[in-house]
Amino acid sequence: MTSDDKHDYASTGRSHVPAESGEVEQIGERRGMFGASGSGDTSGYGGLVAPIEYPGPSDRPYGPSTGSGGTGWFDDVADALATRLGESGIETAVEKVVVHRGEITFHVRREDLLTVARHLRDDPDLRFELLSGVSGVHYPDDTDRELHAVYHLLSMTHNRRIRLEVGCPDTDRHLPSLVPVYPTADWHERETWDMFGIEFDGHPALARILMPDDWPGHPQRKDYPLGGIPVEYKGGSIPPPDQRRSYN
Repeated sequence: MTSDDKHDYASTGRSHVPAESGEVEQIGERRGMFGASGSGDTSGYGGLVAPIEYPGPSDRPYGPSTGSGGTGWFDDVADALATRLGESGIETAVEKVVVHRGEITFHVRREDLLTVARHLRDDPDLRFELLSGVSGVHYPDDTDRELHAVYHLLSMTHNRRIRLEVGCPDTDRHLPSLVPVYPTADWHERETWDMFGIEFDGHPALARILMPDDWPGHPQRKDYPLGGIPVEYKGGSIPPPDQRRSYN
């Protein structure tokens, strides 16, 4: 594929090439292949050092281009949402907008999440009627935003998909529940709390959904122990990495 071909693909929103230099934000670095430390390196990849990055904010127009000078529906959604937020007096609710690999994500302040969600659901120019999932992410090096919740929204009226992303500090793991706006968030928020420890305030019954009720900790956090956790109902245990067999 030539450079011109890549530009044409990027302009139509179908690009799957990596982001250009300067379009990412570094929030830390990863050493080794698997992130484990303190154990014998049997992989040969222990000396690797790689940056932890995610895409930076995008500039207008967001695209993707539809030809004839058009900018596509990304800008239509952003404009409609900005208008409604202005009318509500919370123009700064959206901290940044990221367009990456043909998809758009709105990063929202947690205190404005419920208002943003209601506008996205109810405004006739938006009509994102369905919340199809809630994902948790743990970035230990993202200071004061170590925990992220990502909401996947679908407009069946306009056949569009967007994401909302909200961050909170590890010392204050609270986000407002979206169950009052999107009832489908119920079990998704329970799973995100179970795996990552994010407390969704206002949830009707925030309880574990995958792990036993008395399970300590949240297994998908990046600071969760990799071993030494008793195997439920079996009486055995897996030793921590620094106690496992290593090879010279």
